[in-house]
Amino acid sequence: MRRISDDLAKRYRAEGWWTQDTLGDLLARGLAAHPGTTFCVHSTVRQWSGTYRDVELVARRLAAGLRARGVGPGDVVAFQLPNWMEAAATFWASALLGAVTVPIVHFYGRKEVGHIMTAAQPRVFITTERFGRMEHQPDLCADVPIVGLVGRDFDHLLADEPMSGTLATDPGNPALIAFTSGTTSDPKGVVHSHQTIGCETRQLHGNYPPNRGRQLTAAPVGHFVGMLGAFLIPVMDGASIDLVDEWDPAQVLMLMKKEGVAVGGGPTYFFTSLLDHPDFTDEHLRHMKSAGLGGSTVPAAVTRRLTDLGIHVFRSYGSTEHPSITGTPHDGPEEKRLLTDGCPRPGVEIRLADDGEIFSRGPDLCLGYTDEALTASAFDDDGWYRTGDVGVLDADGYLTITDRKADLIIRGGENISALEVEEVLLTMPAVAEAVVVSAPDVRLGERVAAVLRVRSGHTMPTPDEVREHFESTGVARQKWPEELHEVDDFPRTASGKVQKHAVRQDIAIR
Repeated sequence: MRRISDDLAKRYRAEGWWTQDTLGDLLARGLAAHPGTTFCVHSTVRQWSGTYRDVELVARRLAAGLRARGVGPGDVVAFQLPNWMEAAATFWASALLGAVTVPIVHFYGRKEVGHIMTAAQPRVFITTERFGRMEHQPDLCADVPIVGLVGRDFDHLLADEPMSGTLATDPGNPALIAFTSGTTSDPKGVVHSHQTIGCETRQLHGNYPPNRGRQLTAAPVGHFVGMLGAFLIPVMDGASIDLVDEWDPAQVLMLMKKEGVAVGGGPTYFFTSLLDHPDFTDEHLRHMKSAGLGGSTVPAAVTRRLTDLGIHVFRSYGSTEHPSITGTPHDGPEEKRLLTDGCPRPGVEIRLADDGEIFSRGPDLCLGYTDEALTASAFDDDGWYRTGDVGVLDADGYLTITDRKADLIIRGGENISALEVEEVLLTMPAVAEAVVVSAPDVRLGERVAAVLRVRSGHTMPTPDEVREHFESTGVARQKWPEELHEVDDFPRTASGKVQKHAVRQDIAIR
């Protein structure tokens, strides 16, 4: 793990960013204070409705069942589930046990899940046999001692009597490993402690607009911010929990009218896909009071469009490693909210290198990676994190992201490693060289564009051939190239390195 100086840790504790609470403590207090709050899963395959008390009972029975099987503080509990009640029960049970939770995005494929299993070495894995394109692959978890499948044998893990209280653990210990695609070909395992996640939860909760009403969670709970937003932040103030397990604009619009729920935050495509749907009416617009945008590129055209419709927009910037770096206050000046990524969150520091790269440090910054070499390259001796993003600060201290050093595509809030996609393309016989970059996308922010140099004697692969190849490798579908371009050669530096920025600029104007 990275080095955190004694002075820095002392300051975070003195200023109240780090407390002695574990995630289990936070949950137990909130659940005890709001037992009757509603919890609903709006799904065509696994509808569920109940209260916090009902879900807590399942979680405590699961915790007791796992404890009887030897699971306790520090053990790793992984789950790959859609936005279902059982995902909440698994996270809550893991937190009450003082275990380390590993949420896995439900649409990750065989390649990603296999890597996560090897890196995290979970004692417990909770999943389901099939959901959409996701399918349980027993051989990937053959070495996991405890496996439970929702809809088949999950209930067998539940003890008759629920576990009471929480199991003690050091709040500075790991509480979460979040795997995120990035500049490496395999997902990176980002390790957070009870203290860093507790701080992050309070940061996010503190930036929610007042009177936010009943919020619909559509972000996958297999992504850790989605998990916190669905299963931890609402518990702090007893807000109802409403989940959908797939993003279907027509269904969401129906729920807005029928249930009075609203979509209050997420990637821009959550909002644009609703506005552009033929079923959208002024009645829906009345439910869209605010839009907290982040997780992907935020085009100014979108923030202006939402504002012109009377939706109150505010933005944020962060990453899995450092979730809340900057943000625009929901009551901040309009120009700042629409056109910048905000100012540093309370307790957070940022500085810009000579080339504009953003360095950040704060009480919600992760402990490091499961890969020691990645930790060494991403953090300096003073605890600063190299974000890989480039930005500028205005005279008022507001940050605007202008470029990305990291070879990363953010499609609808999901990180995609360009290197990983390139490696898959290079296994196609016709491909001599592949360069993958982001292409602008009005709905998703960015999409995957592949530029190929074809081997002599071969023809350019068709989109269908590329899709068939990617499907055979087991790579998650959102990583498949959505644009294909052929070139005779690429723009290069004097040393022969492809100038990706030039390729990206060329794609943007095509």
